[in-house]
Amino acid sequence: MRNINMDPIDYSAPSWLPGGNLQTLYPVLFLPSPRLTYSRERWELDDGDFLDTDWIDGPDRAPLVVMFHGLEGSSRSFYAMHFMRVLQKNGWRGVVVNFRGCSGEPNRLARAYFAGDSKEIETVLKRLRDKFPERHIHAVGISLGGNALLKWLGENGDAAKAYLNSAAAISAPVDMNAAGAALDKGFNRYVYTNHFLSTLKAKSLAKSKRFPGLLDSEAIRNSTTFREFDTLVTARLHGYRDADDYWTRTSSKPLLRHIKIPTLVLNAKNDPFLPGHALPTASDVSDSVSLLQPETGGHVGFPCAAFPGKVNWLPERVFTFLKRHN
Repeated sequence: MRNINMDPIDYSAPSWLPGGNLQTLYPVLFLPSPRLTYSRERWELDDGDFLDTDWIDGPDRAPLVVMFHGLEGSSRSFYAMHFMRVLQKNGWRGVVVNFRGCSGEPNRLARAYFAGDSKEIETVLKRLRDKFPERHIHAVGISLGGNALLKWLGENGDAAKAYLNSAAAISAPVDMNAAGAALDKGFNRYVYTNHFLSTLKAKSLAKSKRFPGLLDSEAIRNSTTFREFDTLVTARLHGYRDADDYWTRTSSKPLLRHIKIPTLVLNAKNDPFLPGHALPTASDVSDSVSLLQPETGGHVGFPCAAFPGKVNWLPERVFTFLKRHN
């Protein structure tokens, strides 16, 4: 009998694209995103800041899916565009929430966004529930956004049912300590971490100018690892002692056993951002959580089909799960 927490594995990467790094990078660098027209809506927040939300239209009473993107992503990230296109084709409505500072305009406050910001997740979901009191609403979190979503789901347990019908987290770094250590080594450090830090440092240095004395600009310029950056910036802006404290307190893995709504947690075992040994097992999660852990796929990649390939497996697989619980 199949373990109720393990979804059947129906994915394997194409033979012409071996390895987690190629499966991560190829879809981003070489596969085109669909044409998609968003309608932007700015939400003013109680703390004086704002969130920009990008919407795709659908029938008035169609189910709604809200997406929380990954680190330095946005509504224009390839995974967001492909997933929103699948929703559109199936007559559902979608909205991508651009985290603070990710919509193309700096946010107003000194704070930014981070992997454990479950309060921000709740702000968004409450706003959507108030706006659409009768509509079925589902949530999808990608990478960093997936960890924040899972953390909120675990913290809220049964109360989450008032907001969501189901949820899915894709390539979420549920063990932030393991993810941080992996990204600060070897190839990962010189490719992925350098890429992320190039924009994160620029944003942080701009904040340092706007809020004198808050951050150490010289140390930020010299930082080369996530451990250094998260200690200098993320932890300082959001109330953590250092990177270790931030990574430990924001990891969603310990909370997965408290989730009470149907939730898909999808991670490839060869994800370069999170070692396979750190992935959750059936004993780590509640009966409401379905784990899907194919051997291949990389980080938010999951390419498929003959060369030059497609990335339709991921959005269609996630949509199938959400539809099952609509």
